[in-house]
Amino acid sequence: MSDTNPSPNLIPINITIADRTYRVKIDAKDEETVRNTAALINQKMVEFKNAYAGKDMQDYISMVLLWFTTEQQKTGQNLYEIENAQNQIETLTTWVEKALSKT
Repeated sequence: MSDTNPSPNLIPINITIADRTYRVKIDAKDEETVRNTAALINQKMVEFKNAYAGKDMQDYISMVLLWFTTEQQKTGQNLYEIENAQNQIETLTTWVEKALSKT
């Protein structure tokens, strides 16, 4: 996703997370990364659903976010990268929470 300065290269894409589709605008150069991240989130959600049956969707989302953040910290990314990832996670969390509250 882009930084705080709007880029003229923003493109709209649809991504699906937890069976919900979100239309987001991102830098064209980030499209593959965003799509891969969404796919990884969905893969991890399936893994957590299989491991912890009976939880609700918010629980699975929280587990994935915790896993994702922990993995990033273990890789030794610098502070800027971690903050950027946390901002992206917070944005995705907000979108998912809004979508879940509509159901």
